[in-house]
Amino acid sequence: MLSLVVVVLAAIATGFIVWANDKRHGRYGVALPVGVSTAVAALSWIAFISAGLGYQPGVTWIPWVLPIVIGTAAAAAVVVYLGRTRTKHDTEALTKALRL
Repeated sequence: MLSLVVVVLAAIATGFIVWANDKRHGRYGVALPVGVSTAVAALSWIAFISAGLGYQPGVTWIPWVLPIVIGTAAAAAVVVYLGRTRTKHDTEALTKALRL
């Protein structure tokens, strides 16, 4: 259970790092990348432990490292997608409002 706590804390930290490094982070809240990173990391940790990949020689790193990497990648993907689409939708709404 300690490894889940470590994975969740590391995923929270990487979620904050993803948010801070995005130039469009004003378009969405700080909780979005943190929440996505944490949820994906915790669920993947549960899946890896349930699959029996934890605490065995040679694969001990899988439930420790891989969920953090997967969570960070998911947060980065959500931020990139949402940053682009949100900027596009905001620009369209502003253009429509200014034309009226």
